[in-house]
Amino acid sequence: MSYYSLIYSSDLEHRARTVYMYLKDRADLDGRCWPAIKTIAADLGLSRSTVKRALDDLIRVGLLEKEPRWRENGSYTSNLYRLT
Repeated sequence: MSYYSLIYSSDLEHRARTVYMYLKDRADLDGRCWPAIKTIAADLGLSRSTVKRALDDLIRVGLLEKEPRWRENGSYTSNLYRLT
């Protein structure tokens, strides 16, 4: 079956399934991507809060890892998401 078979058979909320598929579609060959929460929300027609809850759901069940990224001057830039 497809690489979505795990997500299809899961009991995750639809918000988490939708965000997972979005991230999978944008990930590189190593499963990494770094879209902003605002971008994910706008592209999927979801609120930022819903996207944050979905990301937390995916992290909680082990389908996603999140790593903050920083600029050279020490300011925050974005999160790196890694699909597992």
